[in-house]
Amino acid sequence: MNTLDYATATATQLVEALAARQVGALELCDAAIARIEQRDGEINAVVVRDFDRAREQARAADAALARGERRPLLGVPMTVKESFNVAGLPTTWGFEFAKAIPVTQDAVAVQRLKAAGAVILGKTNVALALGEWQSVNPVYGRTLNPLDTTRSPGGSSGGAAAAVAAGMVPLELGSDIGGSIRVPAHFCGLYGHKPSVGLLPGRGHDFPGAPSGAADVIAVIGPLARSADDIELALDVLAGPDLDDAPAWRLQLPPARDVQPNGLRVLVMTTHPCARACADVQAAVERTADRLAKAGAQVSHGSELLPDLEALHKSYLAMLKTIVTRGAPDAPPSIPSHEWLSLLDRRARLRETWRKLFAAFDIVLCPPYGTVAFPHIPGPIDWHTTMLEIDGESTPYQHQLAWAGPATFAGLPATVAPVGKTADGLPIGVQIIGPLLEDRTPIAVARWLQLNP
Repeated sequence: MNTLDYATATATQLVEALAARQVGALELCDAAIARIEQRDGEINAVVVRDFDRAREQARAADAALARGERRPLLGVPMTVKESFNVAGLPTTWGFEFAKAIPVTQDAVAVQRLKAAGAVILGKTNVALALGEWQSVNPVYGRTLNPLDTTRSPGGSSGGAAAAVAAGMVPLELGSDIGGSIRVPAHFCGLYGHKPSVGLLPGRGHDFPGAPSGAADVIAVIGPLARSADDIELALDVLAGPDLDDAPAWRLQLPPARDVQPNGLRVLVMTTHPCARACADVQAAVERTADRLAKAGAQVSHGSELLPDLEALHKSYLAMLKTIVTRGAPDAPPSIPSHEWLSLLDRRARLRETWRKLFAAFDIVLCPPYGTVAFPHIPGPIDWHTTMLEIDGESTPYQHQLAWAGPATFAGLPATVAPVGKTADGLPIGVQIIGPLLEDRTPIAVARWLQLNP
């Protein structure tokens, strides 16, 4: 008799159960649909539902399994962030005007998930324009954190994290330019991975109505899940060249550096000159470093090799503002082209700084965000005036971008892993930053932390 709990099982466990014919794809699909219908009324995570087509995909997966086919996600039910194109479903990014824009082609990432056998049940809620750490917009309303419905699940992939944390699906596809995978994973007690920039194709994850164009130089797409194994499984499905690069380029990610803490070189960063972090989050990072040290890791709490974080943050904000306001009707004046090229120059020099650092260290351990899941903030967020309370003191909301910036501006991989809870039971994650294109290293550290609580 099958005793696997579908509501808590990982995608990896479901793949194994499906291959062993312990469960059918349609059975898993129907169970996930039932959980969404039962649990999502208040949470409001899965805002676009595609159950009929999902059942068709599940039946096809069952037929493939019966023929003996094996694919990485064959028969696994999942959802994707609303901002990804799925043919026949709206892609609005939370804007009313976009509901009428027809979507005729799947995003490349969705194509790859389907080719791997995943069953796509629908799409999950986002922040308006993917622009903050709550998931609320005029089209779909507000998503609540299933662990404490008075609090945010994070954003902009907040619906994604809420769906996984609530037991609706085991795996999700999100995106990240300012912590939009990492913060929801941290707020909801999940694993999330921001890949190295350019590793996963973002075509089909475009502002509604805008044609696909030049690849973004800092934005990425990536998975959220219940285990580090699932993160790596999804990474392997999604990574690889697209379009012009595909005829000649082949991806071969290097193996993880030392996957056991014995010999692992860790740099710990619990403070930032541009943002605060609460005592609970700082303590969780320190406890994680202590766990690694007790297992044999070499842990340092400072290094002259670390980049100038204040200068890095200034450049990151300038690049971020230029990218996220591009094409907006009320956008500020665009920066001169030479200033943009100077930002790219600074980014190239910063990558050299990180290369030197990662010759001496294997990972950087730091907060994903300065607080745990915070209470819902009503009304539209004004980035110039909205404040966030940290340990009883008011601090600017926008300052928290500083924790996303070090990995984002240089395009480095960063994995978030849950490592503890507050006295009130709210989850706390750590951010594990690794060397460029060595995504398997921070994932391997997250896996060790999961297996050695």
